[in-house]
Amino acid sequence: MGVSADNGLKIVVVGGFGAGKTTMVRSVSEIRPLNTEETMTQAGEAVDDLSGVHGKTSTTVAFDFGRITLDSHNVLYLFGAPGQERFWFLWDRLFSGTLGAVVLVDTRRIDDSWYAIDRLEKHGTPFIVACNDFGGHTFAPEQIREALDLDPHVPLVTCDARSRESSKLVLITLVEHIQTLYADQARAPRQELV
Repeated sequence: MGVSADNGLKIVVVGGFGAGKTTMVRSVSEIRPLNTEETMTQAGEAVDDLSGVHGKTSTTVAFDFGRITLDSHNVLYLFGAPGQERFWFLWDRLFSGTLGAVVLVDTRRIDDSWYAIDRLEKHGTPFIVACNDFGGHTFAPEQIREALDLDPHVPLVTCDARSRESSKLVLITLVEHIQTLYADQARAPRQELV
């Protein structure tokens, strides 16, 4: 954090194995991101489902970390969670103190997104869904919403995690969604306890 920065905000990027979480953190971070990428070995082939991600040669084994300075007092910290099921135990700790989350979806492996959405809903963490564009067949937003059983109020966007501008728009959408949620809560009438 800069000398004058006094407010750290935390966002977590979650999703299935190979959805592009490390790539997103890397593309948007102003610092060289910390990552825990390791080379995939034959031992992992029996544990990790590699269908749809055949060219993948490395994987996150703890988390990715990046930073964006918003202004002289506010810094955004980005944490990319590992996608494999064997590392999901780390997610609850990563969610602690989180402003919100991005669920990054690979539509070729949409079932890999269920766990992330379920955990965020259980934690009560605001989130949006961003479909990472890997090329190939595209789906209508309604099809993706139905496949994920996504509530209508949860924003759904498309992105290219390799692009800084695209990744920034995803983060802006998340922050706008969080602002809307808090504004709605502030306007809601309070119930008196009897």
